This record gives sequence, structure tokens and C-alpha cells, in this order.
Amino acid sequence: MSTGTLYIISAPSGAGKTSLVKALVESMNHISVSISHTTRTMRPGEQDGVDYHFVNRQKFTALVEQGEFIEYAQVFDHWYGTARSELAIQLQQGEDVILEIDWQGARQVRDSVEHCLSIFIVPPNRDALEHRLRGRAQDAEEVIQRRLSEAVAEMQHLAE
Repeated sequence: MSTGTLYIISAPSGAGKTSLVKALVESMNHISVSISHTTRTMRPGEQDGVDYHFVNRQKFTALVEQGEFIEYAQVFDHWYGTARSELAIQLQQGEDVILEIDWQGARQVRDSVEHCLSIFIVPPNRDALEHRLRGRAQDAEEVIQRRLSEAVAEMQHLAE
């Protein structure tokens, strides 16, 4: 059995990476999305262990200290991380795996995994990004504005 391929998909918040990844996984066999750990609260419709492993900050910090994450980063006041052991099992079983992570995590993974493919998704324009951010959650106006300004900074990492 051959080892699976690791795909890293990054994009600014609201650019559509989750929708694109979902469509890809639904249309292909033997590819799955790694389920990240996060300290943020569940959004309506999300399920623990399906969308994310939802943990508190104390548990997340313990996992970091134990070296359990291949990558982790703070994004918009919350922590996100990918469990090293879960990823290794999937890849060793020959499964292709998608990491849907931010640019910081993508950099960490590329530095530690020799063979992986990294894809960065860019929104078509600022208006489209703003429309997506306003339509997907009930975030406060200051949160939406912060995500828009962060998107500009994140897109500077496209060349990576």
C-alpha cells in the first residue's frame, strides 16, 4: 500500500475554502479532510469530531506541550491545530488528506513534511469576500471588518 498525499489548502477567512473542499471530498474517493482541534465555540450546525475537535484552551495548551500538533496557530483570538498522530495514520493507510488551515499552519507543515502540495485560494475581489463573510455567520460588524483587513495581510503569503 502506498502512502497518501497531503494537500494543504489555505485561504483568507471567508474566501470559500470550506465550500470548495467539501465539494472536492464529495466528488472523489480516498480523500478526506483532517479534523482540526480548535478553542472556538461551535457554530450552528457544526458537530464535535466531525467539523472540529472542540476543546478548551487548557486542553489545547496541554496538547501543544505534549507535542501532539504538527501545526498550530492562533487565528482571530482562537487556537487551531492538527493532530500529528491522526494525520500520520490516515496517510499511512494510503488515504489522501486535505489540511484546511491558515497560512501560518501551512508554513509549519511545509517545513516539517517533505512531500505535500500547498494550494492558496484567493477570493475574486474584496466585495465578494465581504458578501461571503456577512452571509455565513452572525458575526458583529467589528469582527467582519477585522476579517476583511486580515485577509489583505494573509494574501501577502500567496507566493509561499
